[in-house]
Amino acid sequence: MKQNNFYITTPIYYPSGEPHIGHAYSSIISDVFARFKKIDGYNVHFLTGTDELGLKIQRASEENKMEPLESCDKISKTFKDLCKILNLSNTDFIRTTEIRHKK
Repeated sequence: MKQNNFYITTPIYYPSGEPHIGHAYSSIISDVFARFKKIDGYNVHFLTGTDELGLKIQRASEENKMEPLESCDKISKTFKDLCKILNLSNTDFIRTTEIRHKK
């Protein structure tokens, strides 16, 4: 029997500020689709993460008097923690500053 694959991702979130209801909403909607597809027998890959590159990140880190990566480390952790708080079924969390993302 052929195994059907299903790939879903949230928007890639900018860690220029703390997560808000919009982040929770899109994460939960993605999770609902992932769970239903899993029930239907699909091999599900559910990805979420943060986009840590860009001017918005630089400006936010300057406002907080932090280095960009230091600021992203702090705020990206809150996005990763959101996955646990919302009990999401994501199979991966990636940050654009990770070496594996650059490959």
